[in-house]
Amino acid sequence: MSALYAGLISGTSMDAVDAVLVNLPGEGPPRCLAALAYPIPPELHARLKRLADPAAAAGLDELGEADVLTGELFAEAALAVIEAAGISTDAVVAIGSHGQTVRHRPEANPPFTLQIGNPHRIAQRTGITTVADFRQRDMAAGGQGAPLVPAFHRAVFGDRHEARVVINIGGIANITRLPAHGMAPVIGFDTGPGNTLMDGWIRRHRNLPYDSDGAWARQGLILDDLLQRLLADPYLALPAPKSTGPEYFSPAWLEGHLIGLAAKPEDVQRTLLEYTARSIALAVDAFAADSVRALVCGGGAHNGLLMERLAALMPGRQVTDTASMGVDPDWVEAMAFAWLAKEALQGRPGNVREVTGAREDVILGGIIPGSGEWQVASG
Repeated sequence: MSALYAGLISGTSMDAVDAVLVNLPGEGPPRCLAALAYPIPPELHARLKRLADPAAAAGLDELGEADVLTGELFAEAALAVIEAAGISTDAVVAIGSHGQTVRHRPEANPPFTLQIGNPHRIAQRTGITTVADFRQRDMAAGGQGAPLVPAFHRAVFGDRHEARVVINIGGIANITRLPAHGMAPVIGFDTGPGNTLMDGWIRRHRNLPYDSDGAWARQGLILDDLLQRLLADPYLALPAPKSTGPEYFSPAWLEGHLIGLAAKPEDVQRTLLEYTARSIALAVDAFAADSVRALVCGGGAHNGLLMERLAALMPGRQVTDTASMGVDPDWVEAMAFAWLAKEALQGRPGNVREVTGAREDVILGGIIPGSGEWQVASG
């Protein structure tokens, strides 16, 4: 039996709230009925960027206010995508909201992660049961809390006859190995930066949000000295499971590697693109060597030069975006959190312990009931 779920996420790029309405049948592939990128107001965007910057030292009042404002924004995004689909809110079983990550510290003692976008506000505003805070239970079970999309990748893109690898390129890049026949475990982890360094660099030098199709990077040359410095970063050599974020691969991190280098801005951009491509390819070769098909999703799938470099660095594999499998690459992550909401409501684990390092598979997310859904037990 089919059921309608909404999925919401604002990724590390913080460019918009990705919102989808998905039909999740009991059997068969999910079908996206509507999708949109709901804009983040400039003032809130500035607040979120400040909160995500460890050097900014934002206070608790700022955190609390942003949590409420982000929750209201996510509620608006959910209502907008439901309206775009021409569906009544009463027909939607639940909303899966990832929220906005403002800090991810799996290496801290104790490890922690923080996503804001108050789910109580979403449930109250929409009247729809909301599932949120997906990462916390995995971390409580000893996991990294990320990445969480590999379980969805396995359900949607896995094939018993063909080994595949899914490459998600958002602000941070991650891979999911999907072995054929299900004979080996699914493996997934963050490989390093996706778009975050490139986006920050072009924003700084050209006041653009991103390098469309890699056009600016095409004007530059690879700086070998800089590339070798970047490739020597210890994160790339860490064993899986592992996860990271833009608080690690930050503008300050890049500036540290640029010390003593005289470089044209476009050459730095080209080198950053090469770094993203090579760090992904190295991870695929090390952990998904048997894969014959690479499926790319996330904003990086639209960067023509990046896709060219991935294909060149991974010979023998068919490199396409997930549209070749019937799933728009822009909405894979948002669809994953709609799917995770369904898994939570049906009492099924949503993490993959081989991916996150958790001690066990656990049900992810806290459930906030929608309007009229809470009943007091009699007696």
